[in-house]
Amino acid sequence: MSSRKTPLHLFEGFGVELEYMIVDQDSLEVKPITDKLIYDEVGEYLSDVEFGDIAWSNELVLHVVELKTQGPVAKLAGLQWKMLEHVRKINQMLEKYNAMLLPTGAHPLMNPDTDTKLWPHEYNAVYEAYNKIFDCRGHGWANLQSTHLNLPFANDKEFEKLHAAIRVLLPIIPALSASSPILDGKLSGLDDTRLEVYRHNQDRIPLIAGKVIPEQAFSKKAYEDKILKPIYQAIKPYDEEGVLQDEFLNSRGAIARFQRNAIEIRLIDIQESPVADMAIAQAVVSVLQALVAERWVSIADLKTWDENRLAAILEDVIAKGQQAVITNMEFIDLFGFKCTENCTVGELWKHLAKETIMLDDQPEIAYALHVILSRGNLSRRISEAAGENPSEERIKEVYQNLAICLQNGGVFLPEKPC
Repeated sequence: MSSRKTPLHLFEGFGVELEYMIVDQDSLEVKPITDKLIYDEVGEYLSDVEFGDIAWSNELVLHVVELKTQGPVAKLAGLQWKMLEHVRKINQMLEKYNAMLLPTGAHPLMNPDTDTKLWPHEYNAVYEAYNKIFDCRGHGWANLQSTHLNLPFANDKEFEKLHAAIRVLLPIIPALSASSPILDGKLSGLDDTRLEVYRHNQDRIPLIAGKVIPEQAFSKKAYEDKILKPIYQAIKPYDEEGVLQDEFLNSRGAIARFQRNAIEIRLIDIQESPVADMAIAQAVVSVLQALVAERWVSIADLKTWDENRLAAILEDVIAKGQQAVITNMEFIDLFGFKCTENCTVGELWKHLAKETIMLDDQPEIAYALHVILSRGNLSRRISEAAGENPSEERIKEVYQNLAICLQNGGVFLPEKPC
């Protein structure tokens, strides 16, 4: 979301970013040609190419391209078709390289030590600074594709409400969005392998990602004092030219972007198609609206949860997804779920969907969410399709089908082609 002279109020606009890897159509090897794609379209090596409502941009590595809303959009409904239009345009342009876009949060076969090439053009100084400090030849840097959801706030009071709501919802979002069960050609045993490696990609300076769940900061000043100033100070000895002294350095699962009056949720894995991405985005927004409106508990109650308690739930969800059991009944109470015994995150999400999500006029989105809640997140469906100890050939077959899902705007089911 770009900055505006008059900030939007809560839920008056939405910014969405979708990251896809570029791979060979046959071998699925990553192809570091995002710069060629952009050059073919505009005749320059630019970081951003605008097409009205939608823009393309580069990322840290040369095999990833991002599709994003060009500034905030008034509603999420229908956005999947605009994104899909650009997916198809890019796929058509990649034909001459025998390449295509591939979805999911992590490439299942990539070797980041040998396959990583950084973006060498505009904005390169930032990427080189990261590489110098952390060595970006790792899955946690070079092999993680996500969906970013930007939500606006107009002032400190709105920031307080939105940040309080987002913090308590973050731990259970991956139960819906996990799409990265395979890394290095093997099932990892985790639902959200991308998030697990992401948690550790900046261990050299732990303050940058923290616990992934943001600290209890509910004003701009508190946020700067508790989060931003400490990470700027921590990076300073490694960042002599000061190129990383910016809000983007913060790597928590949701980050405040005061320059644009928005909070950016960053822990959502990219799905098999924009239809599924928008199903998750709309589910997240619907629950956040209910939390901000104090449907079940007060904002004051939400604010009492520290990052350590929330991070413990997140780590369980990273491992087990919807099968994670919530033993903390106080957390369940935040969402108005009357559960007499330990219940799963999947059961909690079914309750939240019934309570908050209205999709009668969006059948494709409703179907995608139904599949996620009834058949499991994309990680579970990929694992089911791949089987135990899958061969490289079987993995390629499954991910070829996922590429077809992306092109068709479909929803992946193990038992049938997209």
